[in-house]
Amino acid sequence: MSAPEKPRLLVSFDQYLPYVSSAQTGALWKLAEERRQLDANLIRLPPDSGVAAHVENSLDVLLLVVAGDGRLDSDDEQLALAAGSVAWLPRSSRRALTAGAHGLVYLTVHARRPGLSIAGTAAVDPQEGGEAPCSLDRVCPECGTMRAESGAPFCAWCGERVSAASEA
Repeated sequence: MSAPEKPRLLVSFDQYLPYVSSAQTGALWKLAEERRQLDANLIRLPPDSGVAAHVENSLDVLLLVVAGDGRLDSDDEQLALAAGSVAWLPRSSRRALTAGAHGLVYLTVHARRPGLSIAGTAAVDPQEGGEAPCSLDRVCPECGTMRAESGAPFCAWCGERVSAASEA
C-alpha cells in the first residue's frame, strides 16, 4: 500500500495567470492528481463570449471568479459576477455564463466525474453505461463531457473551445 497523500500547494493563480497568454482561452489549469476525489478547472472565456445554457444533472459545481467579470444566468435570474464571487450551481439547475468586456477567468470545483464507458456484457449493471456511439461527436475532446448543445462554441463543463470539425 502506498503512503497517504500530503497537503501541498498546487498553484497560486495570482502568480500563474500573468504568465498565461491573454489569447489563451478554455482550460488554463486542471487538477491532475491521480487519486483525487475532486475535479477542478481554471477556465478563461474571452470578452463578450459565453457558455451556452445547459443543465448538469449529476454534479453540484462551485464556481469562483478569479479575474474579470461576467454574468451567470439561470431560468429566472441574472447574477453579476466579479473577481472574488463564489457561486453554487446545484445539479439539475439550468445555467449559462457570459463573460464581460474584460473576459472571465473562473475556477470550477466538483466531485470527480467518472469516465465514460460503454456497457456491453451481462456482468455490467444495465442502469450504467456510456453514451451511444452515435453521440460521440458531442463529446468534448478535452474533458469527455457530453455537450448540451451541438452548436455551442465552448464546452459547458470545462470551457474548452470546441473544434470546428466537431460542431458539424
